[in-house]
Amino acid sequence: MKTLLLNPGPVTLTERVRKSLLQPDLCHRESEFYDLQDEARARLLNVYRLDPNEWSAVLMTASGTGAVESMIASLVPQGGKLLVVQNGVYGERIANIAKQYGIGYESVVHEWMQAPDLARIEACLDASGPFSHVAIVHHETTTGRLNDLQALGAVCRARGVSLLVDAVSSFGAEAIDFDGANVAAVAATANKCLHGVPGASFVVARQHAIEQAASRTYYLDLARLAKLQAQRNTPFTPSVHAYYALVEALREFEEQGGVCARHARYAALAEQVRSGLASRGMASILPPEQSSVVLRSYALPSGIAYEALHDGLKAHGFVVYAGQGGLSKQLFRVSTMGDIEAADMERLLQAFDSLLR
Repeated sequence: MKTLLLNPGPVTLTERVRKSLLQPDLCHRESEFYDLQDEARARLLNVYRLDPNEWSAVLMTASGTGAVESMIASLVPQGGKLLVVQNGVYGERIANIAKQYGIGYESVVHEWMQAPDLARIEACLDASGPFSHVAIVHHETTTGRLNDLQALGAVCRARGVSLLVDAVSSFGAEAIDFDGANVAAVAATANKCLHGVPGASFVVARQHAIEQAASRTYYLDLARLAKLQAQRNTPFTPSVHAYYALVEALREFEEQGGVCARHARYAALAEQVRSGLASRGMASILPPEQSSVVLRSYALPSGIAYEALHDGLKAHGFVVYAGQGGLSKQLFRVSTMGDIEAADMERLLQAFDSLLR
């Protein structure tokens, strides 16, 4: 029985992407590798139809957190100051990255169930500035909340502050208005909404932001990576087969209709799960209009601990995800990324019926 991954990455692969891993071994100093790297970078910009004269996609071998670390460590300039919007685990991670590198920062901290409070953010920007950048997680997978980039971007634009976006769990499935939200860069990964494999991640950044980048880190130095990749080069040995898979996943993504089609597909699956679980007494933690289409959180069924729920569903061929921190006893999370169809979600709901009996 095939096990379907309903956790927030890595995802269940299509056969097409899985078979791409069987391509020939390839030296990363050969022209064929640079062709592969060039195609990946061009296709990543094309996901949101970004102008390659203004934007650059910079690849690296790392998890999504590596891309976020590279973005924060490189793009907040020496002497710059960062405001971190926190309403979950991954916002806290950004603050920890800034602290690790000695970057001047302040945080506007929210409870994990809260949406960002724009009034508090504005007050902090005005009282504790000047800030060069604001950082936020677009889709905070702690709860499944989709934070409002547009509203925050307007606040940043009015003050001449650039936005750094952790889009690890939203890139390719949720709308991102790169210009309207005053975005300087987004960090993301291959193995979530793009349906690639772990090992390849990337930062999509404005060219002028890269030109002004600091060099606080060695391996994750965004400016050096960008410069060498633009010259059909690479400073280190990348995960070549992860790049094979990323390119194949991006080809498939485009053929299937791009961001709009992927968003619609996820939204239909997420609603199928939400309505099905609601009818079985498991309410979604956040209303659909505040949630991403990628992942949603649900109240644990009465009398069933998460461990029993997880193991029972895994026996039926599904892997779900626990709540984090203090939420681990209250909720579980279901993602609808990857090679998943409506019939699979119907089987998932039937598996819940078996457990609840």
